[in-house]
Formats: sequence, structure tokens, C-alpha cells
Amino acid sequence: MLASKRSKSETESLSFNRNNANSSRELKFITELGRSLLFTVHPKKVASRVSEEIQRETLAPICAVVAELKHIGIVSSAFARQSIETQPDFLQKHRFDKWLEFLPSQISFLKEEKDDFFLRGDFHNFEYVSPLHIDGEVKGATIVGFKKREECTETIMRLIDAATQMTAMSLNLSAHYEAAINTSINRAKEEHRRFTEAVLDALPVSIYVIDRDYRIVTWNRHREIGIQGIPRDSVIGRDVFEVLAKQPQGKLRHEFERAFQTGRIERIEQRTIKEDGTTAHWLVSKIPMPDKETKEITHVITVGEDVTVRVEAIHAVGRAEKLAAIGRLAAGVVHEINNPLATISACAESLESRVEEGSFGSSPDVEDLHEYLGLIRSEAFRCKSITNGLLDFSRMRAGERFPIDVAQVLKSSARLVSHQKRGENIKIEFEIDENLPPVNADEGQIQQAIIALATNAIDAMSGGGTLVFRAFPQQSRVVIEIQDDGHGIAPENVSKIFEPFYTTKEVGKGTGLGLAVCYGIITEHNGRLSVRSNPDTGTTFSIFLPSKS
Repeated sequence: MLASKRSKSETESLSFNRNNANSSRELKFITELGRSLLFTVHPKKVASRVSEEIQRETLAPICAVVAELKHIGIVSSAFARQSIETQPDFLQKHRFDKWLEFLPSQISFLKEEKDDFFLRGDFHNFEYVSPLHIDGEVKGATIVGFKKREECTETIMRLIDAATQMTAMSLNLSAHYEAAINTSINRAKEEHRRFTEAVLDALPVSIYVIDRDYRIVTWNRHREIGIQGIPRDSVIGRDVFEVLAKQPQGKLRHEFERAFQTGRIERIEQRTIKEDGTTAHWLVSKIPMPDKETKEITHVITVGEDVTVRVEAIHAVGRAEKLAAIGRLAAGVVHEINNPLATISACAESLESRVEEGSFGSSPDVEDLHEYLGLIRSEAFRCKSITNGLLDFSRMRAGERFPIDVAQVLKSSARLVSHQKRGENIKIEFEIDENLPPVNADEGQIQQAIIALATNAIDAMSGGGTLVFRAFPQQSRVVIEIQDDGHGIAPENVSKIFEPFYTTKEVGKGTGLGLAVCYGIITEHNGRLSVRSNPDTGTTFSIFLPSKS
């Protein structure tokens, strides 16, 4: 009896010790697993670490962790005894998705039918499935494959279930961390994108970028404004040739192809005519953008800079130098020319008087002589008018400047022009602001410039039309405009009209000095003279003079 009791006691003691050993083993495994997961923040790495540790601890042929996480998607990893990590297609995904979709089991279970297995391969004959509970729902499972049924002991199942619970917590935390990181990265990217767009929009140039397929990927604010502006949302992703249909397609395509092929920056000067007739000058740069790694040109940046002010300033400097040179020439030779012209004119007048007195009798050639003398005298006076115009360049006279009433000057100039009877069917209109500030100027010179512009306007309306005298304040200036609805000025001639001796009139009807003299007068008054013209619709000359403060 005593021996029998001692044997039973020893048996119970051995069972107790074995249970304690198993419990210690489970506790040690869970503790070490928890410690390793403590610094694992990526869901994929959590799944990889857990599947590897469970396979190593249980010596199972294969172990996998599969979870479907919000904002991330499917996260999976599997380890097999034969290899470090199995192939990516280890999962029978359609079976797993079907199980996960239709009321998955809330507790662990054992699969014995291979046709129902979640894992591929011939590693195992049984599958132990422990569901992953995340936020109160089954979002995946730890799946362990065994070769024999007895390998999946109660101890092993408890160990797998405990590891699964820890895996669920770690996956949940890492998923939230990953989502927060992604949100932060996306927010930073969005802020950087907006900042980049704000920088591009703030630049005083128009910018757009195309890719290899000639699709527009960037379009800054300066491409949205103006007469030719197009909203950004309506062009992003579209073909550049479709958007810029008004530009010469062949030339534009060749420019882009050259940039993609050569990789060199190219600068092109362009000129456009605005709706109001003014000329705009552009410096367009095609800038290839290479890939950092392959060095292949992936995009082309087009930068368009309005250089109208700069070009006009260069033209103005050139025009001023030309006027100064002509002035110096005029100062040196005009007097020498005027003296023989005066002699020729006086002799012609004397001979005309003798013809009228009958000194040459009744010769049949007397009438021809009278006609020739008249031509000599008239041409001599025409030459004198040209030399007098040249003198206007050489005389840098400031004149007597005092506050003048621009409205009164315009009306008196219009009266003088109307008395010339220069054109037929010319209607004169006034558009003068009632609150015009005075201008400190030489009234005679300003009137001379206005009459010259008005005379040109009448000459441009050979079939009749409307001549408008307009004046209005603009900030610290007074603007005077002379507008006609005549034949206009060809775009290629606009930049030349202020040059001395340049004229489009017939020979004998213009000296080419009228606009040059006007330009000189306005410039001496610290003003500016500009022109807007469209062929067949008319021309407007604008005088900008500083108002008297």
C-alpha cells in the first residue's frame, strides 16, 4: 500500500513539474517575443518576426501570419522549416478572403482537410488557425502547419494563441503608427507641393512643364491671367499642342523635340500683338529637366518672361542716340544748306517777277520758264522745311514751362487741325475728363506734338473717319490720346515709326520727321510716347506727362 501511494505521489509530482516547465517555457517565449516586438513598428516586420519565432519555437513545418489592416491592406509573412522565408504566393488567398469575409471563427480551430488549407505546399497535413482580433473584429490569423496531429499539443496551441493575442496588439499599434507616419508624410508632401506652387505662382514669369508624352504637369498662375490665360484645372494632363493651339504647331513641336534630344537650354525671342494693338516682347526659355539617376530628359520647363519694358528701353536708348547724332549733324550743316537755299529761292522769285513784268517778251517758252521757276521756289522751301525740322533735334531748348490746361490745348489743337481742310468726312470727338490736373509744360511744344499726331491720324483716314482727342488722369500722370479708325500700322513697322526720316507715305508727302520731333518733345518733358495699332482698325498714340503736384 505504501509503495503504491508513493508511486502515485511521484507521478503527480512529475506531472506538476512538467506543467511548471511548460508554463515557464510559454512565459519565457511570450516575454522574449513581447520584448522583440516592443521596437518593431512596421506591420510587415511584426508579421515576419512572429511567424519566424513561432515556427522556431514549435518546430512546425510552416507558420504564417496574415492580417488585413485599415489604410494599409494585406500584411503577411510565412516561415518554413526548409527555407528561411517562403515565396510570396504561400497563401491560398481566395480561401482566406472567403473565410475572412463570411463570419470567421472567433476561436482557434484545427483544419484536417487539405482542400480547405489556407497555406500552399506539401509541408503539412494539419493546420492550426488562431484568429487575430483587432478592434473587436477578426482581421486575420496566425496559421501553423503540422505534419502529425500529435505535434499540435495543448501546450503548443496555448503558446500559439498567446502569441496571436500579442501579435494582434502589436499589429494594431504598428498600423496606427504607420497610418500616423503616412498621414504626416502625406501632409508634409502636400504642404511642400503647395509651397512649391506658391513659389512658382509668385514668380513674375509664366511657367509650364510638360512630360515625355507632351502632357502638361505644371501650370503657374501667370499662365492663367491675361488675354491668353487659361485656368490651371482645365489644362493639367492635357496635350500641350491642344492647349496652345494658336501657336505654330510645327515650330513648337520642333522646339520641344530639340530640348528632349539635346538636353540644352534654349532661349527664344518672341513678339505678340495684344488685342489693343500694342506689341509685347517675350523671352521664352526651354529648360530640359533630367532624371537624377538615368540622366534622361523626362520633362521640359518652359519659362516665358515679358521683356517688353526692357526691349522698349533699349529701343529708346538707340532712338535717343540716333536723334542726338542727327542733332549734331544738323547743327553743323543746316546753316550751310539754308544759305544756298535762300539764294536759290531769292533768284527764282526775282526771275518770276521779271517774267510777270514782260522782260522776256512774248516768247512761247515764257510759260514753261514761269512753271519751272515755281517748281524751283517750292522745292527750295520744302528743303528749308526739312532743315528746320533737323534744327529741332539740335536745339535742346527747355522752353518756358508753366502749368497748362491740357483740355484747352486739345481743343485749340483740334480747331487748328480742322482749319487745315486736310481730309474729307473727318468727324472730331472729345473725351476729356473733367478733373484733369494741370501739367507743367511748354504749351507751344505740346500743341505742336498733338497737331503732328492729329495730322498723321487724318492722313491715315483717306476715306473719312472719326478723330478722337482723349485725356484722363492716371495715378501721377496725365494721359493724352489721339485715336483714329484708319488703316492702322503694320506690326513690323511699329518699332520704326519714331525713327528720323522713316515714313510710309508717298514720296513728297512726308519727311519722316514729324513723329521723331514729337518723340523728342515728349521725352524732353520727362514723358513717354507710345502707340497701339491694329491693321484696318485704327491707331492710338498715347502721351504720358507727369502732372503738376
